[in-house]
Amino acid sequence: MARIQYDEDDNDDIDQPETPQWRRRLVIWVLAAVGLGLGFLIPYTLYLNHEVGERFGQLKWQIPTRVYARPLELAPGRTLDAATLKTELDAAAYHEGDGTRPGTYARNGGRWTISSRGFQDVDGQVPARRIEVVLSGSKVASVRDASARRALKSVRLDPARIATLYGQKNEERRLVRLREVPELLVTGLQAVEDRDFNSHHGIDVSGMVRAAFKTATGSTQGASTLTQQLARSGLLGIGRERTISRKGKEILYALLIEARYDKGTILEAYFNQVYLGQRGAQAIHGVAAGSEFWFGRDLSDLSTEQIALLIGIVRGPSYYDPRRNPERALERRNFVLGEMHETNLISDAEYQRALKAPLGVTTDPGSIAANRFPAYIDLIRRQLARDYPADALAGAGLSVMSGMSPSAQAMAEGAVARTLKGLDNKRRPPLQAGLVVTDVHNGNVVAVVGSRSVAEHGFNRAVEAQRPVGSLLKPFVYLLALAQPGKYSLASWVDDSPVTVALGKNKNWNPGNSDGRSHGTVRLIDALAMSYNQATVRVGMQVDPERIAGLIRTLAGIEATPNPALILGAVDQSPYAMAQLYQFLASGGEIQPLHAVRGVLDANGKALNRYDKEPAPAQEGDAIAARLITIALQQAVSNGTGTQLVRDGLGRLSPAGKTGTSNDGRDSWFAGWTGDHLAVIWVGNDQNKETGLYGATGAMRVWSAIFSRLPTAPLEVGNKGIDWQWTIGSNTTDPDCPGARRFAYVSGFAPAYAPCPQPEPVEEESGGWRDWFGIGKKEEEAPREQAPPQETP
Repeated sequence: MARIQYDEDDNDDIDQPETPQWRRRLVIWVLAAVGLGLGFLIPYTLYLNHEVGERFGQLKWQIPTRVYARPLELAPGRTLDAATLKTELDAAAYHEGDGTRPGTYARNGGRWTISSRGFQDVDGQVPARRIEVVLSGSKVASVRDASARRALKSVRLDPARIATLYGQKNEERRLVRLREVPELLVTGLQAVEDRDFNSHHGIDVSGMVRAAFKTATGSTQGASTLTQQLARSGLLGIGRERTISRKGKEILYALLIEARYDKGTILEAYFNQVYLGQRGAQAIHGVAAGSEFWFGRDLSDLSTEQIALLIGIVRGPSYYDPRRNPERALERRNFVLGEMHETNLISDAEYQRALKAPLGVTTDPGSIAANRFPAYIDLIRRQLARDYPADALAGAGLSVMSGMSPSAQAMAEGAVARTLKGLDNKRRPPLQAGLVVTDVHNGNVVAVVGSRSVAEHGFNRAVEAQRPVGSLLKPFVYLLALAQPGKYSLASWVDDSPVTVALGKNKNWNPGNSDGRSHGTVRLIDALAMSYNQATVRVGMQVDPERIAGLIRTLAGIEATPNPALILGAVDQSPYAMAQLYQFLASGGEIQPLHAVRGVLDANGKALNRYDKEPAPAQEGDAIAARLITIALQQAVSNGTGTQLVRDGLGRLSPAGKTGTSNDGRDSWFAGWTGDHLAVIWVGNDQNKETGLYGATGAMRVWSAIFSRLPTAPLEVGNKGIDWQWTIGSNTTDPDCPGARRFAYVSGFAPAYAPCPQPEPVEEESGGWRDWFGIGKKEEEAPREQAPPQETP
């Protein structure tokens, strides 16, 4: 074949086609765009990478501070009834079951099997354990370890959460480690939301295709991976609007998260961040908070069907709200169960059982409430203020361990509501109340009520109301007198005739008794028990008002003008201040600073501060004087101004107590204590109007309502340093001597012995044994104490 030969020069004659101008420009534009894009995308990606690192780490700083009640301590001999134990368990979110799973209990008559969860207390870790508690006769008969089958001296149950202090964001969140999340929740979530989670790198193209197919067939499945959901959930500040730019940003975040963190870290962040509901302005984030919000249970206590519902709610907490849309939520839950069954996460039998189970949500998410006890939390904030600025408490992940008893708080709230409702009438102005209940053994404040509307925020009458205390101060006048055993005893004779006190500047003070009568010469114990003003003023003037002012300053930090009017309580104070004052008597003479906070733990459970330190033992003289006053105030209940308590059936507690009433019945007070608890109560009107209530007909009625239900030990006064002697006249005598009374003296200071005098017609002395036992005495209305004018002497 002839080869065609071309002359090279001929090529010069061939016309070369020219590249169109638009195509050259297009290439230039594309190259420029790529350059600009890379120039923008690389710095932008680096910026987003920095944002991912910062915001991922910020999650821990948004953990709210939580406030817990005191742990319930169970020990043989402790006063406790079945109803109170159940109240405590319910408050701590325990559920009745088989008693084998943490957070459950079983009951068989008086025998309770309880599985505690374990917790971090101010003194360290308290392990979870399964115990058996036997109640008998309103007492703990025995406590033993159910696993080791051995008796225990005491055991503490994990406490109830009573409040949450939030940071700038009102979000309820409780961090969990991935190992703390139930395995079925981990695998179930992936089965429903992201089956290829373990293999993709942030986005799942096959998942998008699968979602599109399911949508076309009438089913639904999310196209976003769990990593994408985490990116847009708010952790990284992305809005929820549906735009192309938002989706692009979400994808970039997801890719960067996957590049920076392993799958376990991403899952853990997801479980702590996922949005699961809303209560008012409070957002519920994370599976731990979601479990409490919807089911009132710890995450580890959830059943298969509850886990399925929690996973279902992830798709839309409002749309699938099981409280508002139960049918919709049930359908979604059953779909999740089907996915679990399809992926062999649950058996056929478990699938069928779970399908038939109810939703299992609580009617009210009470355990998530930000603050159900405003008066108590107000007291906590006040006590922490010196160590923690307000912004240091909110959102810092601290645990505040308080002294609140959920059962005592509930009983105090109920007593205020019932009693004030019973006292309401058209002739009386609207009544209010403030009260404080304490533990006499350690100074814990176990209950606070600041308003008859107990959930009302604002003015806390237990702490802020300053009202005249009246006769509530009298025991401290007599305390100073009895501290001089060579001069005064409970058997001393005091004069209750009219008294005049010179105030200076030609002014005199003539206080009278509330019943308008004088009672002549009476025993000191009777003057206090019957709250006689004239006798008290005489004793107080001999003691000296300066010493009274100094005593109440030492015991409770109360500053008062030391004028004669102070003897009858002419000083304005709050229930909390008076509780601090009476704690000295109730504790047997110990200086016990009251505290609502036992301690504060950091986010890792380490104790930062403790406030529940052991008080110093009472000095011998203080202890003896406190015992004598307690004996006198036990008589005030048995045969004095507080006898209504005996008629109410509370004589079994042998309580000690003192009523107080201000001028015109404007303020009604009562302070009383048993072997375990002290309660100081004020009832009155915010506008300082006359209520017509005495201490015995107002505040003491609230006290009675509390202690009729509150498990508490009877008050037993020890005899150390006390010498009990039968006495007649001014001498000790024989026990069988007619008319003799038994008095407590400071050891070594009892009067001389004298034989029983021969019987002869004599008038029985005032306050004799017939008065002591109430024989032949006509019951009278409780006397009305009177606050005197407050002139300066």
